[in-house]
Amino acid sequence: MTSSQKIALALAGVGKIARDQHIPSVENGGDFTIKAAISRNGKIDSAENFESYEKFLETRGDIRAISLCTPPEVRFDMAKKAIAEGLDVLLEKPPAATIGEAQALAELAHASGVTLFATWHSRFANGVEPAREWLLGKTIAKIEITWKEDVRRWHPGQAWIWEAGGFGVFDPGINALSILTAIIPGQTIVEKAILAFPENRQQPIAASLAMKSAAGAPITAEFDWRQEGPQTWDIVVETEQGMLRLAKGGAELYIDGKQAIEGPDREYARIYDRFADLIRTRQSDADFQPLRLVADAFLTGERRIVEPFVE
Repeated sequence: MTSSQKIALALAGVGKIARDQHIPSVENGGDFTIKAAISRNGKIDSAENFESYEKFLETRGDIRAISLCTPPEVRFDMAKKAIAEGLDVLLEKPPAATIGEAQALAELAHASGVTLFATWHSRFANGVEPAREWLLGKTIAKIEITWKEDVRRWHPGQAWIWEAGGFGVFDPGINALSILTAIIPGQTIVEKAILAFPENRQQPIAASLAMKSAAGAPITAEFDWRQEGPQTWDIVVETEQGMLRLAKGGAELYIDGKQAIEGPDREYARIYDRFADLIRTRQSDADFQPLRLVADAFLTGERRIVEPFVE
């Protein structure tokens, strides 16, 4: 595809995730070209840069698609304005700060005839779709999720994640929930949660969830941001026909202990492949079940105060 045939894209929020994943995925892909960037602090050399989102909307009517990589608390207003201007919208995860915001955006996009893509990047990891296919028709006995990482390593200096609406440990934990809801059918139910809040923070640093699948299989999830040393992103599914394990955030798949899938990280490359397909077919992809599970964890959660977190 020539550069003139590529979809002109704007990127809002030039932070760590944009630089690490979005920008290289677009530059190495064949469907999009970044024509504008909107950020108060970051710039993209090859694009026109704006500090004002309203100025971008006023002056770059030639751009018809946008990726919103900002923190979730400001994303609703930006997405709403983009939809009103007829732009196709990609939402980084989590898609919004609340379920109400997410559902409102889906309704607005549908009414306006634009594409809305609520991305869950972990669903595009190498092992996730093969895991879903392997589980088809099998009886699940139980599922155990262990998602433990070092917040200082992965979110340095990102104060917003500790504020109201920042998700805390559910910022990575929702990745596990997005995989869970992709590989098993039906609605997952949260039965109980224990949430550990540092005494100096507004969001949890750890969480334990007890859930069940639509078919009644027990599901446990342990999320923790205090893990030092090796990082753990595992989902183990026991069935009557064997055991499945997704490791390294879904990048590796094991069946009965034998590795079945591995390969390089292409999560964000696949996201932009999917976004391009949705735009060309004039469809949307807006599943909010992972966000709903986080909300339900807060609704059912027992709050426990733990030692302060100091970065």
